[in-house]
Amino acid sequence: MKAFFVFSGQGAQTVGMGKCLFESSPAAKAVFEEADAVLGRKLSDVIFNGPDADLTVSTNCQPAIYTMSCAALAAFQEKFPQIAPAACAGLSLGEYAALYAGKAFSFADGLKLLQIRAGLMDKACKESSGGMASVLGGDRAVIEEVCKECDIDVANYNNPGQIVISGEKEKLAAAVEALKGRGMRKVIVLNVAGAFHSRLMASAGEGLKDALNTAPVNLPEIPVYHNFTAAVAGSVDELKANLAAQVAGSVRWEECVRAMAASGCDTMIEFGPGNVLTGLMRRTIPEMKCFNINSAETLAAFEA
Repeated sequence: MKAFFVFSGQGAQTVGMGKCLFESSPAAKAVFEEADAVLGRKLSDVIFNGPDADLTVSTNCQPAIYTMSCAALAAFQEKFPQIAPAACAGLSLGEYAALYAGKAFSFADGLKLLQIRAGLMDKACKESSGGMASVLGGDRAVIEEVCKECDIDVANYNNPGQIVISGEKEKLAAAVEALKGRGMRKVIVLNVAGAFHSRLMASAGEGLKDALNTAPVNLPEIPVYHNFTAAVAGSVDELKANLAAQVAGSVRWEECVRAMAASGCDTMIEFGPGNVLTGLMRRTIPEMKCFNINSAETLAAFEA
């Protein structure tokens, strides 16, 4: 097995996620407890008990998904210490868990950065009126052309059949109608707080630079493929620049997973709530072997 590890993004959260890992794995429990100590508040209580409205707020959601994903990783490594990743990547905020897994920074330092990122993005959402829509089965060139015409951005290149667009609500609505007019019937407006991975998040990306400049970050020991470049950073400065640019830049997820597969990986292990990344992989490289580690049950079912 030559595995690459991937980590969930925002939207995958559910109340109660990781509670069974907390109860069954000492390593996972230690991660949740460290998160509470670092943040100085009971994030674990919001994760395990909600309510959903509180968990969905970016300043809870982003650190919660990071914490749960790292706890799932800890439980996995506790049980299968012989399985090390050949590469890592994460979807949007999941990139921070990927960098932690790659040993670019400590769990605590990643959590602190993500808390700042979440606050900046929340502020940018409140200062603008933005939205997002998922385009299923559309032609990439046509989608990019319509985005340019309507003055919005491509947020995510998720797989060959799914592209997410993002921008001001009125311009997004015009783009949705334009795409339908170009024959794309499955264009779904998403229930999100703002226009993530678009120019409306530029202020958040700029604000994050200050925190990144002073953050203790190293080049990872394991290759980590960045959303913004779909490649591995060659220096710490480039790594930090990628994290800042990622906030308002397109997530090139399909290219990331294809690059890891091209490096010789034959198995994908997804850590964190849900199984969104496994679903995307099935439409990208259907023959790729995939596992999810998000509960005690999935951990017990894993076969090395």
